[in-house]
Amino acid sequence: MRLTWAQPEDLLPHELVALAEQGADRAVLDDVATRWVAAGGSPVPPRSGAGDVPATTAVRALARRLLAELAHATPRSAEEPDGWEAIEALLPAAAPAPGPSNVLDVPSLARYTGAWTGRAVGCVLGKPVEKIPREGIEAILRAGGRWPLSDYFSAVGLPDDVARAWPWNRRSAPTSLAENVDGAPEDDDLNFPILALHLLHTHGAGLSTDQVAQGWLDNLPGGRVFTAERAAYRNLLDGREAPETATHLNPFREWIGALIRTDAYGWVHPGDVRSAARLAWTDARLSHTRNGLYGAMWAAALCSAAVALPDPQARDDGGTGAVLDLADTVVPPRSRLAGAIALGRELAASGRPQAEVLVTLHAELGHLHWVHTLNNAALIAYAVAASRGDVAAGVTAAVLGGWDTDSAGATVGSVLGGLGAPIGAAWTGPIDGRIATSMPGGAQRRIEDLAARTRELAVAFRSPTATATATATGAGA
Repeated sequence: MRLTWAQPEDLLPHELVALAEQGADRAVLDDVATRWVAAGGSPVPPRSGAGDVPATTAVRALARRLLAELAHATPRSAEEPDGWEAIEALLPAAAPAPGPSNVLDVPSLARYTGAWTGRAVGCVLGKPVEKIPREGIEAILRAGGRWPLSDYFSAVGLPDDVARAWPWNRRSAPTSLAENVDGAPEDDDLNFPILALHLLHTHGAGLSTDQVAQGWLDNLPGGRVFTAERAAYRNLLDGREAPETATHLNPFREWIGALIRTDAYGWVHPGDVRSAARLAWTDARLSHTRNGLYGAMWAAALCSAAVALPDPQARDDGGTGAVLDLADTVVPPRSRLAGAIALGRELAASGRPQAEVLVTLHAELGHLHWVHTLNNAALIAYAVAASRGDVAAGVTAAVLGGWDTDSAGATVGSVLGGLGAPIGAAWTGPIDGRIATSMPGGAQRRIEDLAARTRELAVAFRSPTATATATATGAGA
């Protein structure tokens, strides 16, 4: 059996890339890489989590030893800390209000329904082309007569040679093509917000990292989590506690896994982006560090601002500028994530054609793995800003970027749907207001029920009792 995202021989090349990205001592990395290649190890990180050729016993043992050598090679950075207090010290003293009006005290049920629906739509759109690069996605659409992208992907009319050259994601094609979508199918991008809602309902605004960890063990099969989450899951079973769960044998600690988990933390703190970010950090520290943490905080802040912005449709940009401005206030200003977000926003403001923008994003950040936080965050920022509040424009831009297509599409859909823009029937009809899930409690969730529960928690958490409880228990405990 080839177990993805866990075998030492697969982790080592990813760890060398992660450490280089974080600015580790190049001499140390080169020495390890030289010994690894000399022994027959591959220097190229597997794109999908496991190499094509199984390692010998000797090579696997060497990988374990070299990973142990690299365990303390991560450099410290005052500009990219992991602890909440250190992060908060880098942020503005207080987050500004998103424009001339105050945020909504409690958003309408329609805003929450839009957020959940937008997340489902963006996720389903991106699912069948996950792992297919940008040029492959365009080739599929052109060959099938569906360019530019304006609907769910379809195999109908797709020439056989193109289908062979760019095969659909094998797990997703049976449930995520236009001809077979019947409700939103199960996906980690949808499981995690459902789980977060359950954890918030169970533990309240004072949710702790230990409670998140127990929630994973109780509700998530280990085979249904990936990259950093799989590493953290393994570390939990090995008796390790946070934050070591995020650092031990986890080269994926700055990837996108935490960013996809935190929408609900923003929704239940409408307009309070700092509290949303703190709760997201509490969850994310189980599996992520540095920019992986900040990505989770940023996504929660985007969702917090989106559902709470008054009258977004009255703004020229559909409210996207105000939402992005607010979310920027929870990102350490000299972090690599801040730079990636700024790049995405600058490209949106440039007015350049989308095709040129995607080329530029790939030129600047295409060296990163397709599941990394930085490149996907830049794409998300671009898609949100360039959409000017149009859900279809935003999710299609996110998916055409060709990185983590379902995750980027889901986050963009969540933000734009939360702003209350209409989502066309061509998108919502196949979803039918339903999300399939592997979470306990039934195989299906109604979006209207999820939205109602989310709003109920937002109301409850605004009470003085909820605030006092959160303060007393400590969100990061």
